[in-house]
Amino acid sequence: MKENPEARATAFHPASAPDYIPAPLLRGLQLKRLQAIVRRAYERVDLFRERLKERGLVPDDIQSLGDIARLPFTVKNDLRDTYPFGLFASPLEEIVRLHASSGTTGKPIVVAYTKEDVEVWTSVMVRTLASFGLGHGDVIQNSYGYGLFTGGLGAHYGAEDLGATVIPISGGNTDRQIMVMRDFRVTAICSTPSYFLHLTERAAELGIDMRELPVRVGVFGAEPWTDSMRRHLEACSGIKAYDLYGLSEIVGPGVACECYLQDGLHFFEDHFYPEIIDPQTGDTLPDGAEGELVLTTLSKQAMPMIRYRTRDITAFITAPCACGRTHRRMRRISRRSDDMFIIRGVNVFPSQVETALLQVEGTLPHYQIILTRQKGLDEMEVQVEVTPEIFSDKIGALEQFEARLMDSLECVLGIRVAVRLVEPHSIQRSEGKAKRIVDKRNS
Repeated sequence: MKENPEARATAFHPASAPDYIPAPLLRGLQLKRLQAIVRRAYERVDLFRERLKERGLVPDDIQSLGDIARLPFTVKNDLRDTYPFGLFASPLEEIVRLHASSGTTGKPIVVAYTKEDVEVWTSVMVRTLASFGLGHGDVIQNSYGYGLFTGGLGAHYGAEDLGATVIPISGGNTDRQIMVMRDFRVTAICSTPSYFLHLTERAAELGIDMRELPVRVGVFGAEPWTDSMRRHLEACSGIKAYDLYGLSEIVGPGVACECYLQDGLHFFEDHFYPEIIDPQTGDTLPDGAEGELVLTTLSKQAMPMIRYRTRDITAFITAPCACGRTHRRMRRISRRSDDMFIIRGVNVFPSQVETALLQVEGTLPHYQIILTRQKGLDEMEVQVEVTPEIFSDKIGALEQFEARLMDSLECVLGIRVAVRLVEPHSIQRSEGKAKRIVDKRNS
């Protein structure tokens, strides 16, 4: 019988841990750090200083946490427009790590870390994993992608500092993942929930029952998932499936996480200050109201993010959590306020697809993105119109053209997706906005 993660999760944190700091002390710490980070950004980041001057503000005007609403928002386009280093508040010689995530035009969104930033990131990931009942002696299989994606190294550093044994297997090669999970007696796995579902289904095909393996905890993030998916994963594998939240622009994974009660995600408020706003007006909403999550980094030195609009829709949970943590909780992310979607943990925008397609001569600017779900994994096919000359060409030439489109999409998106060539005028036209995405995942 697998060990109960709840017992380990409740035993790990002493009452003096940062997660349990009394609310008045937490608010005092937040104000002190907010004032310091606003001053740092004002003195070192041209864009932020200019925006404060436009509002007639200086750092000394921030006298309370409520004053944060007077500060300007930061949006993803700000990172793109200042690519690559325009939002840095530290000189490059103090930067020890650069990561990047997808941008809307093929240019990556660059994020930076000082040594102290990496230490903070590591510490919040230690607290995340500990809240799931993980600790010294656990064997953690890290199936998040390594490289420029923040997920892999974020989970890796936290797991090592926790005292666990880390298997840096990254993504892909499903049969090998299952072999390692079984032979190395893995007790926890980090991955997207959809990929873990694929692992369980493939294991069943190989005659392996996940419920008989030592793995007891799933650390799942990088894509939205439902409580129905959680129940299914737990039933077919015998694990406890936990949600964590993060985004590269803020730090990576480790901004918020569930506790053993699995009833909302606790922010690490000593490092990240959350707000909920009306996505249309930008006004701050009262606790409990659904709106767009806005985050401010309170301790990020290399690249402070002030009131960053995440486009994620959620709400604060107002009731105290029975686990005893004093940090605020949010409901699990249900949707986004923009048109981004996530495939295999990678952010994808329709504008990226258009950029990639139009780089290949012979492609017409008419396409649709078809999203489906096969064996629990989200799949993406791009149907694209091509010129009559291309479409009437020989089969071999069409296959070569498809391959060129797939290569271009992979270069821009960072993942390989299917392409289907269709003849001119076969994609329905619209008098208003073009319908770029056909989502069949729940049909």
